[in-house]
Amino acid sequence: MSGEKDQVRLPQKIAPDLRPETYVYCTFQDHCLPVDLSPICTFRESEGLTAIVERSQAVQAKVPYIFEAKLITLTVHSSLEAIGFLAMISSALAKAGIPCNAVAAFHHDHLFIPVNRADDAFSLLEALSQSSAPAVI
Repeated sequence: MSGEKDQVRLPQKIAPDLRPETYVYCTFQDHCLPVDLSPICTFRESEGLTAIVERSQAVQAKVPYIFEAKLITLTVHSSLEAIGFLAMISSALAKAGIPCNAVAAFHHDHLFIPVNRADDAFSLLEALSQSSAPAVI
């Protein structure tokens, strides 16, 4: 399995990247994605297909959506077997009262944060990375 697993090094290497686009969640009960949508992520559930798309695409396609969010990618290449990494991240965000929807992909973890809290979340993640850094002597 590739990627970082070490619980000491992971927080030091978070290196969050805040994307400027606004993303939204859409659902399609028939499990069919409209051809004019290009989602960043999809997930098939029994109730329908969930798609995370740029808000501008959903508006243009006249598709109902919820949860306007900014995307923060943790650019550390974390292992899919890293124990407790997302729990540590989500716990820190929860203590600050910041909602978070996480998606773990092959190389990175991605956080969808409400638009009005994205800057706060980004600052918190940067501070977490710096506070976890080893002391320089």
